[in-house]
Amino acid sequence: MPDSARAVLICALLLLGLTVTNAGMAETVTPELQRAEVLAGMAAVGLMLVAVLWTQANPKSAEKVPLKGEQGLVIDDKFNDVQKQELAWGSHMLLTATPAASVLVLWRQHVVLRRGLISQGHFQPGAITRRAMEREQTISLVNTTLFPGRAEFDGMLPSLPAIIVCPMGNDGAVIVGGWSPRCFTRSDERWLEGWTQRLRTTLGSGEVSPVSPDSA
Repeated sequence: MPDSARAVLICALLLLGLTVTNAGMAETVTPELQRAEVLAGMAAVGLMLVAVLWTQANPKSAEKVPLKGEQGLVIDDKFNDVQKQELAWGSHMLLTATPAASVLVLWRQHVVLRRGLISQGHFQPGAITRRAMEREQTISLVNTTLFPGRAEFDGMLPSLPAIIVCPMGNDGAVIVGGWSPRCFTRSDERWLEGWTQRLRTTLGSGEVSPVSPDSA
């Protein structure tokens, strides 16, 4: 509970306690006293409600999951310098500007980039990745413990708590794993979708426009 919400809750309990004490010490019960006690009780309950809503509006951030992997960068040598630059730039931005812990790029059935925390496991696209590519829709697993098909991403990095699969049509996908459950925002998804479209053009043609912050 945030400190501000805790202070409001303490004030509410104190007010409620004083109200009960005042009613108990009164020698006579008059209509005015009854109205005052009711209003004071309603005020105390209202403050308690404010404290509860304040806590819900400021939930505790999820802690990072201790992931097993080594920091690294692996790019397929078959690409030219422009394509490698785009892969390196985009993956670096994802790792520094979002809660991403690991980035994997799948292009035409081959893993062409691994960056961030990486493992030596073999990644094979499963049902979730194929569905994203077939439907050309981003799939976000906000908490992988709730998805039985999460095992397909163990080849990328075991036990990733959150995953986004952003397709490049039938050509491939960009897969990003996060440090904690529900760590990615809608803004992160939009940024990833924009870069994925740009990357698809780059890998398909070898041409790329100049890097600009506004292009994301």
